[in-house]
Amino acid sequence: MQLLAEVDTMPDWDLLLTDANVATMAEGAGAYGVIESAAVAISDGRIAWLGSADDLPESTARETRSLNGQWVTPALIDCHTHLVFAGNRAAEFEQRLRGVSYEEIARAGGGIMSTVNATRDADIHSLTEQSAARLRLLKAEGCATVEIKSGYGLNVEAELRMLEVADALAAESGLSISKTFLGAHSIPEEFKGKADDYIDVVCGEMLPAVHERQIANAVDAYCEPIAFSRKQVSRVFETAASLGLPVKLHADQLSDSGGAELAASFGALSADHLEYTHYNGVSALAEAGTVAVLLPGAFLTLGETKLPPVNQLRDENVPIAIATDCNPGTSPVCSLRTTMALATSLFKLTPEECLAGVTRNAARALGLTDRGTLEVGKRADIALWDISHPQELSYWIGTNELAALYIAGNPV
Repeated sequence: MQLLAEVDTMPDWDLLLTDANVATMAEGAGAYGVIESAAVAISDGRIAWLGSADDLPESTARETRSLNGQWVTPALIDCHTHLVFAGNRAAEFEQRLRGVSYEEIARAGGGIMSTVNATRDADIHSLTEQSAARLRLLKAEGCATVEIKSGYGLNVEAELRMLEVADALAAESGLSISKTFLGAHSIPEEFKGKADDYIDVVCGEMLPAVHERQIANAVDAYCEPIAFSRKQVSRVFETAASLGLPVKLHADQLSDSGGAELAASFGALSADHLEYTHYNGVSALAEAGTVAVLLPGAFLTLGETKLPPVNQLRDENVPIAIATDCNPGTSPVCSLRTTMALATSLFKLTPEECLAGVTRNAARALGLTDRGTLEVGKRADIALWDISHPQELSYWIGTNELAALYIAGNPV
């Protein structure tokens, strides 16, 4: 009888947030999915109730917190980063300012390969320490989920080490890390002039090792004349498919290489960059349900002038995500909030599109259906903001209005 009495008095919820303004970012819920004077209940790491405070049922919670009018949004998601690397490429940045193109630097042995050499030489402690500093910056701005790619190892040992570092960062930071294998990022020096032979290694050695260790959530590749052809990328994606791994693609960044159509043909989670994607590519993405991930940091850093086809993406209802593309060569950006501001000024995305691009659509780009919006049953990944409206999140540059971050219902 005593046990029954204890059960009867157990609280319904772990945490109840009251006096809040909520932007659910749920599709079809109106602009931003706004609910003013709202309450949010959390139980077992998930949203248990959400709505107007006037409709709040009579229930109990272990903890109740009044937010005094703060805004609540889904926690942010950075769905495209190369965050694990050693060193930097500031010297190449200066070269580009003097007029040397990215392709010229890459063909002269710089570019990705200079980071590959530094990353291969770094021990796991140093690599983890350097990368953790960058991840902390994203977390401080409200990111709860971050994608991290390999691709600066380009051999079995170094690629696996990068993914192991990403695992370590997840444990250390408390963030959810989505790991992407990007062995087909560039042709390593030891395979110069032998790209097909290197793809043999990617498909025959690297991917099986990654799969055996269950250490990656997806597979990516770089489809450009300075990297890999459609045929070579297709081999990588066919191998990934045989192992049950979803794919993503760096597509049409520097040229119209048919990357968007290639990504769509494999049902890719996302096609990223897309500056040179033509109308047929956009249509293919729409038909496949592939997310378009736009990367304004790389666009700015490389001084690009060819805009991605934003209006066509809108017309075809292709979901648009945005991400930092944090990397040492083409997007030395560790701020998703700055990326949102850049997307408004460079690509003319609206503030609402930007917030959707780092929540709802970013989750979709990672194949994650349990987060990205505030809805009953979703993970309680929640950001609290000292703002008067969510549009401010794409307006301010260099400020941080984050008041609190909850991951799976726990404050961090």
